[in-house]
Amino acid sequence: MPRDFAPMIHVPDVPAAVAWYESVGFVVNRTHEERGEVHWASLSFGDSELMLNAGGVASEADRREVDLYVRTEGVDTLYARLEDSVDVREPPHDSFYGMRELIVRDPNGFWVTFAEPARLWVLVRTDDNGNDFEVARFADREEAEEERRTYEAKGHKQLYAVRTAR
Repeated sequence: MPRDFAPMIHVPDVPAAVAWYESVGFVVNRTHEERGEVHWASLSFGDSELMLNAGGVASEADRREVDLYVRTEGVDTLYARLEDSVDVREPPHDSFYGMRELIVRDPNGFWVTFAEPARLWVLVRTDDNGNDFEVARFADREEAEEERRTYEAKGHKQLYAVRTAR
């Protein structure tokens, strides 16, 4: 049974690609040289591995055939550190599938998405005895607030609040 997965992308200049990936937080595990030139590298980001291999063709395309999706923590902090030094394609945003994502473009045109679970918002109803009950979960705070206003407009005597999910 397979144990893990490590993509290998072909780039025209392995040392330049390694330097860029190091600048965004990857760590070099190993490199291989032939005739004094680095032709291959293994990098890691947390528990994930990315391999870079020589022989790739330079591309003027805005986006390549493969994107890299990196699960991490601290997307907003990473954005604050990188925003002035890399090609940011999409600043941090919450996706419809529950991930908070930052998308950047590497010098070879590969899009790299750094993602973490988005903060979920919970609509909570407090009954007459002070007990809280979850009514619904939302990926977007404004949607949760709109639902709260809808319930409050119905004249229910219970209290409604929007909180972050635990």
